[in-house]
Parts: sequence; C-alpha cells; structure tokens
Amino acid sequence: MDLFVNIFLLLIALGIGVPIAVLLIECSAALLPDESEKRDVGGDRPRVAVLIPAHNEAEEIRATLLTILPQLTEQDRVVAIADNCTDETAAIARESGATVIERINGDLRGKGYALDYALRWLKLDPPDVVVVIDADCIVHPGTIDRIVRQAMALKRPVQATYLMKQKDNPGLKDSISMLAIKVKNLVRFRGLQRLGCPVLLTGSGMAFPWAAISKVCLAGSKTADDMQLAVDLSIAGYPPAFAQEAEITGRLMKQQAAKSQRTRWEHGHLEIILTQVPLLLKESLRQRRFDLLAIALDLCIPPLSLLVVIWMAAIGGALLAGVLGASWIPTTFLAIEGVLIVISIVGSWAKFGYDELPALTLLAVPFYILWKIPLYLAFLMQRQTNWSRTERDIVDPPEIGSDELLTSVIQR
Repeated sequence: MDLFVNIFLLLIALGIGVPIAVLLIECSAALLPDESEKRDVGGDRPRVAVLIPAHNEAEEIRATLLTILPQLTEQDRVVAIADNCTDETAAIARESGATVIERINGDLRGKGYALDYALRWLKLDPPDVVVVIDADCIVHPGTIDRIVRQAMALKRPVQATYLMKQKDNPGLKDSISMLAIKVKNLVRFRGLQRLGCPVLLTGSGMAFPWAAISKVCLAGSKTADDMQLAVDLSIAGYPPAFAQEAEITGRLMKQQAAKSQRTRWEHGHLEIILTQVPLLLKESLRQRRFDLLAIALDLCIPPLSLLVVIWMAAIGGALLAGVLGASWIPTTFLAIEGVLIVISIVGSWAKFGYDELPALTLLAVPFYILWKIPLYLAFLMQRQTNWSRTERDIVDPPEIGSDELLTSVIQR
C-alpha cells in the first residue's frame, strides 16, 4: 500500500512539474536580450482589411476607430460588423469612417459569427491580410503596419502585444489581474519568441494572411475561441508568431462583468487543455513538427492561480502522506517546484511589472488565489459556456443571403 501511495504521489509531482518547468523556461527566456524585434520588417505594404466585431459598443467604437484610421492607406479598408446591436454602434462607426455590416440573428450570436460573416463578405474582393481588432481597444501607432508586414513576410498569423489599461484607482484584484495578464500575454509570449516557438492568439490585435484565414470557418460561440483558432491554424501549417513592439490596449471591465468574462476565459482554457493538448501531441508526432509540441506544452500551463492551487493541494497531500510514513521524495520534488513558481512570477514582476505593482502588493497574491478557488470548482460543477461579446468557434456557417441573416452594407 505504501508503495502504491509513493508511486501515486510521485506521478502527481512529475505531472505538475511539466507545466511548472515550461512556465519557468518561458519566463526565463523572456529575460534574454534580443534585438531582432527592433528590425524593420521589409517588403511591400499589403492590402489590409481591418475587421471590428461589435455588439453594442456605441460608447467605445469611435475611440477605437480614431486610433485605427490614421494607420491605414488608400488601399486599406476598415469594416465594423454590428452584430445584433440595439444601440447606435452602426451609425457611430459609419460616421467615423468605417464600412459597416449589420447582422441580426437572435439565435446565432457572438464574435465568431460576426467575423465569419465578414470574411465571407470580403471574398468578393479579398485583401492580402486581415486584421481583427476588438471594438474597445486602443491601437498604438505603427501597430497595424508592423503586424501586417510581418504576417505577409512570414505567411503566418501574427499576434500583437495585447494588454489592459490600468484603472485610475485600481483595486488590489485589478492590479494582480494586470500582472497575470502581462505574464500571459507579454512575458511568456516574449519567451516563446526568443525560443523560436509559436504563440497563442489573444482575440485582438491579430493579423492573418488571407491564404490562412480564408481556409477556416469562425462561425460559432465557444469559450476559448481564440486558443482554438490558434490550434487549428497551427495544425494546418500556420502557427502564429509574436510581434512584441506592436501594441494594443484593452480595458478592464466592471467588476461583475470582469468576473463573468474571467470565468468564461479560464473555463475555456481548461477545456482546451483537456481536448486539444492530446490532439496537438498526436499531430506533432504524425507531422514530425516540434512547433506543435511547443504549443501543446504551452497550452498545458493552466491559469497561474489554478496552477498554484493544484500545487498547494499536491504538496499538502504529500506532506500528510510523509507524516503518516510515506516517502518524502514527492514532497521534495513539489517543494522545488514551488520555488520554481515563485522564481517565475517574481522574476516576471521584477522585469515587467515593477512600476505597476508595488512589492508589498505581492504579499496579497495568496489571497487573490483563494478568491479564485470557487471559479475553478465551478468548472467541475457548472462550466460557463454561454455566449458573450468575445466568443468564437469553428463550425459550418450558413450561406450569405440566407433568410436567417438580415444584413445591410453601408460603404464609406
């Protein structure tokens, strides 16, 4: 019996050690100097279509368009998809200089359906590169030019750095959430870039060569749609790259909305781990591609709070078993892994989050993690899969012009 317990605990320690080791490697690689990201991406400027899916974004879309339009050339287009809007989103986007497509369907709602409809509309005159920007984001100068040139040169999707705007008087949860987002969308992506590995997609600030995006269907509403799209494109031969100097900024939502969205994101992430990591490992072997293995390993890192919760539960069980007479080897492994987690997080904070999060605030991270435990328990009992503004999936779409869609196109 003791042998069985020892083997079981050791397997748990080794299993948890995989995502922790990957996290440490990515965060450590992010600290390496690399001048390549500052080099100009050569080649001709491709024809671009910027797609802005919007559901009741009247308050935000004008500011977003004001940051996009100055970055476009005469040959480019910006298309706002007013999806099931009940406010003035379409009118404001039109007045601000965008082409507007209105889509009304009470049953098939969501970002994925909106983007899929716009892509099928673009087939009449396809661009070289499609850029997707959420309607509540600020696009920093030069971002669009950089990601579209890089996407055209690499013939792969490109993800810009997507971070969140800090509130004027952020609460403790907001500050720690900002650090978590920065670790995920900047530090780890930067590390993967330096290791020569692809990255995941984050939903906004994405550039796709037409040859890649036209081969997938985005219609649907799934909880981790952007991760799923990255997986599907990678398997098809288009693994996303990272453009660190290209930046977009979103906004943290109000507390209740942020909680709902965070729950959806993290439940979706866990679902992707369970369903897509095995597929990526299988395709990595079948296609003999290391990049698919790298994506699988990156995906296997759960949200940082959950990773810490799992580690705490594991080391607590190992300590109890050790006191009762089991081997202390699993406890030793888990203790080392705990140190590696701390090194990864503190190292990322010291390099990238020092100005935004005071050192003493880090002491509150354990309480933030405890606050999120009910979110992860809900994944086991009641997964959140309902539609919200940022959901997408890949399913067979209805044809343009079908009775279920009411669409009006207003040209600039």
